[in-house]
Amino acid sequence: MLTATASYGIISRDMTSSLQRTANQPAVERATENFQNSLSSIKTIDDFMSNDKVYRYALKAYGLEDMAYAKAFIRKVVSEGVSDSKSFANSLTDSRYKALAAAFTFDSDGNATFDASSLGQQVVGTYLRQTMEEKAGDENEGARLALYFQRKAEAGEITSAYSILADPALLQVARTAVGLDASTGSIDIDKQAKMYAERIDIPDLSDPDKLDKFIKKFLVMYDMENSSAGSDNPALQLITGNSASTGFDSGLLLTLQTLRSKG
Repeated sequence: MLTATASYGIISRDMTSSLQRTANQPAVERATENFQNSLSSIKTIDDFMSNDKVYRYALKAYGLEDMAYAKAFIRKVVSEGVSDSKSFANSLTDSRYKALAAAFTFDSDGNATFDASSLGQQVVGTYLRQTMEEKAGDENEGARLALYFQRKAEAGEITSAYSILADPALLQVARTAVGLDASTGSIDIDKQAKMYAERIDIPDLSDPDKLDKFIKKFLVMYDMENSSAGSDNPALQLITGNSASTGFDSGLLLTLQTLRSKG
């Protein structure tokens, strides 16, 4: 099995090609075609809820596939939208519901107000990215976490330490990268926020180079914590000083050393 660092590197090196490979998978291709052909027929919220080809595709695109059974819950999320700060979606801490409600918009009478053409492109792109991340997770969960953190940061959704604390996946990446113990989750939330704010410069995550450096730091730490290869782990060999026999080039080892020294 590839390390998280290697798996993430293969995918992120050419994101366009990685997404295209995902799109070309037969099951993904069929689901996308069905969604695109059906979206224009969604005129009301009842249409959305009853059309499985659209409903399930949309939920998976926003990482809510496991909630497909909870139709009354999802209907409330979508029907109330996000324009009212007191709407149901806005009251939930999980931002995925707000993203779904912001995409599939309906007026007070339940009539669709979204443009099917532009929304279709948006949802397909989101679906492909979500599916690609899931596939990466089948190979290595660390790679999936890194890709997820990258997506959220690039979308500007990590605005404070509280953004990280509200999302278990983001929190796992941050905690691993800065070396905090999982037991810190039991302390006061404001104290946790202060701990992360002191260790992560949130504005830096909007800088592609600094974001990349942070993700690579997470990947190194994740591989150190989860590698079953032990002495074959280049990050571990770097720490222990036994890197002569790894077969990894000096450039990679220098990168790992740089990340470690700046931790």
